[in-house]
Amino acid sequence: MVSNRQLLLPYAVPYLAYVGIATLLAPHVSDTVNYLLRIIAVSLLLIWAWRWYCPLRGPHSSLISVLTGIAAGLGGLVLWLVLLTPFVDADDATAWSSTAFALRLLSAGLLVPVFEELLMRGFLFRLALQWDIARKNKEKDPLHTALDHRSANDVTPGQWSWMAVALSTLAFMAGHQVYEWPAAVAYGLLMAALWVYRKDLIVCIAAHATTNIGLACYVYLTGTWQYW
Repeated sequence: MVSNRQLLLPYAVPYLAYVGIATLLAPHVSDTVNYLLRIIAVSLLLIWAWRWYCPLRGPHSSLISVLTGIAAGLGGLVLWLVLLTPFVDADDATAWSSTAFALRLLSAGLLVPVFEELLMRGFLFRLALQWDIARKNKEKDPLHTALDHRSANDVTPGQWSWMAVALSTLAFMAGHQVYEWPAAVAYGLLMAALWVYRKDLIVCIAAHATTNIGLACYVYLTGTWQYW
């Protein structure tokens, strides 16, 4: 068994690299270069870490999960826009260059859904679940039990608890800007519901990708760059 403590780095490092490059290099390079570096670095890290990840597929049809994810992702897009609208300012909108937009679309549509869902629902959700189970079983040190004597990869597909839903949603929220928090909480709950309903990560990745691509298309076609 590979413990959760050992799995933490493979699951987290693509996310940390993506955020780190965005934060540290933003003042020094163009958006185009920034996104190009993120795409290259995160892709390589995902390839390196893939051997440690849990299966994306579950017990049900992957095709149905993809179709369900697309439908849920479109609903999630509407939800995101509705909850974000009161907190964005059109005066802050700045159009992106075609190249930078294309690279961000590629990143948001293909990379972000994979590494975020692997981290949030593939690891943190399951770690929180195993901690919650150990806590309910009155283990002496439930966090130590969850970290060193459990593996997120061993969780039964679709298994959940309210604590796992809450903690993973809060983690997802914390990865967004403050003005995005209401939308991020709602979206995190939607992703948790999809995991419980379809019992796989394919549905979450498909939904996340659909929402991100849909948002990019909406912003580009309407010129409402404040949502981007």
